[in-house]
Amino acid sequence: MIAEIGDRIILEAAHLGDLRRIGVITAITHADGGPPYEVRWLDDGRTTLIFPGPEARVEHPAVPARGR
Repeated sequence: MIAEIGDRIILEAAHLGDLRRIGVITAITHADGGPPYEVRWLDDGRTTLIFPGPEARVEHPAVPARGR
């Protein structure tokens, strides 16, 4: 998994009753963009250091089209 600051990270629910969590990557610890990541969670505003597992995915922000 490779990420950049500003990307969103989504953690899908791993167990019945768990909720999906969405956060924004605020810092990376490796120059190659690999984990762990510092993430600010959108649901509570807390910042944590995470090592994403198989339930995680990264979404890069959409780049606006030029000339429109």
